Amino acid sequence: MKPHLSLLLALTFTSPLLAQDAKPLGYQDTPLIPGTQWHVHDGLRPQPRVITPGLNPGDAPSDAIVLFNGKNLDQFKKNADPKPNWAVEEGCAVSVKGAGYLESAGAFGPDIQLHIEWAAPTPASGTGQGRGNSGVFFFGIYEIQVLDCYENQTYPDGQAASLYGQMPPLVNASRKPGEFQTYDIIFSGPRFEGDELKQPAYATVLHNGVVVQNHVQLIGATGHKTVGKYKAHPEKGPIKLQDHGNPVRFKNIWLRELKPVDSQ
Repeated sequence: MKPHLSLLLALTFTSPLLAQDAKPLGYQDTPLIPGTQWHVHDGLRPQPRVITPGLNPGDAPSDAIVLFNGKNLDQFKKNADPKPNWAVEEGCAVSVKGAGYLESAGAFGPDIQLHIEWAAPTPASGTGQGRGNSGVFFFGIYEIQVLDCYENQTYPDGQAASLYGQMPPLVNASRKPGEFQTYDIIFSGPRFEGDELKQPAYATVLHNGVVVQNHVQLIGATGHKTVGKYKAHPEKGPIKLQDHGNPVRFKNIWLRELKPVDSQ
């Protein structure tokens, strides 16, 4: 009996795929990559996880932890009465004078990608540090400054996108007050063994898509009129937004914990 035509076609078109699937990935006869157990081009090395990127620039990818979705502050701790809480207005989290820090309920780290969008109050009011002041804190103690620096000068290590009190941004990429600005921050937290610092923290910051901090080493916790020092803390910590008395608005806040592909 002659084989059915459909069977012949199936064998013809699937056999190359079967042969390809059987072919091993990469090599194991190449040198080892220093500091790893993997050979150069090692096909047995873990494959990167597949995720779905955001549809539009700034949208959260599928593996992101969304801290603020424009609807509620469920991912943040609530202030105890009678202290006021931050407000949610028109899809934004708004700092309320006297509310203090808005602190995430979860702890994250040690290495983090954070996306956040913010807008300074309009019309602009005040000068220097008194104009649209807030801040984004990693582990609650390392601050990336938020400030209205559109045609508003202040001390360089305190302007928008500075590592507060330590490193000015490479350039001033500020938009006008009332316009939303973006921070995309890669923060590598410090490592400690007991009370001893083994690796300092580093920060890379893009302000409105412009690199303004390029893998800059922090000298310790940031502070006002002080030189930062490191003090041992856990490898995970909260994200905090600062109330500095100005009604700065925040939206589209999400993060990803960054882990090497070999440890995922």
